[in-house]
Amino acid sequence: MRERALGATALQVGAIGLGCMPMTWGYAPSEQHGEAAVRAVHAALDAGATLLDTADAYGPFTNELLLGRVLKERRGDAFVAAKCGLLVGERHLVANGSPAYIRRACDASLRRLQTDVIDLYQLHRPDPEVPVEDTWGAMAELVTAGKVRALGVCALDRPYSRGTPSGAGAGSRAGAARPPVLRLLERLQQIFPVSSVQAELSVWAQRARTELLPWCEAHGVGLLAAMPLGRGFLTGTLTTGGGFEAGDLRAADPRFTAEMMAVNQPVVAGLRRVAARHPGATPAQAALAWLLALSPVVIPVPGSKKERWVRENCAADGLRLTPADVHELTCLPPAQSSWD
Repeated sequence: MRERALGATALQVGAIGLGCMPMTWGYAPSEQHGEAAVRAVHAALDAGATLLDTADAYGPFTNELLLGRVLKERRGDAFVAAKCGLLVGERHLVANGSPAYIRRACDASLRRLQTDVIDLYQLHRPDPEVPVEDTWGAMAELVTAGKVRALGVCALDRPYSRGTPSGAGAGSRAGAARPPVLRLLERLQQIFPVSSVQAELSVWAQRARTELLPWCEAHGVGLLAAMPLGRGFLTGTLTTGGGFEAGDLRAADPRFTAEMMAVNQPVVAGLRRVAARHPGATPAQAALAWLLALSPVVIPVPGSKKERWVRENCAADGLRLTPADVHELTCLPPAQSSWD
């Protein structure tokens, strides 16, 4: 797999990463099997997908413990991207950006991951009750201490405030207090360099392409494309109206009602059309290849828990879309959403 430079530190990672969250949290709990997930991580590393994206919140903690099993054997093959600042309670997600907590969280993640250093430590969500400068300053101290190599921030559209219901997609009370993402990034840059920004970016969710990508390119910051396969929808493998298990985050996503899954089928159809022009290509590979074609700072991080899908995703690095293909995918309609 080709490599791409991540941030001002020019750390090299595989052009496609692996989102590890589905292995222990968030999607289809009945399909979460530890040994299968371990094989999936090994498959990613074998293919050159070195960036492994995890968080202490995933599980919580079980995701890092699972990765630790692999890292104990293959630390030199992996680029570990962990996250801090978001706690998972029984019914709520809670942001905690206090410096003391950030320091404790890092030490705990290092133990679970069975490593001495985290390559990329990301702020999962800003805490509306703690100045982000204090949080980011504490994270910068971890770099100085040698526990972390570089810093990143997650910049999803709607941050979690204190008391956001777990599984919900937004914390509306924090929205007004939190500055726009570009203003936030400029504040962070004044304290310590931002090496990466993680945001949702895919053919059906292109807001980051127009608002965030130009900033990342201008500042030499990597853009980690989260949910590059639309939480599975863009693979064309989900059954319209099939429903989701209890505990699956898509059950609370208004893009995944039966009505909206039907309405959004033209997006999948467009991916199928483009993939059909390239022998053996799949809609998922077309979606990932589009991201790679956007900019050298973009690194898609598709989530998966099965070796089969990991191998398919990694092979997207070999798919070369034509300019016409890229234009067609860029012009696909955005995701439609509503509640039944």
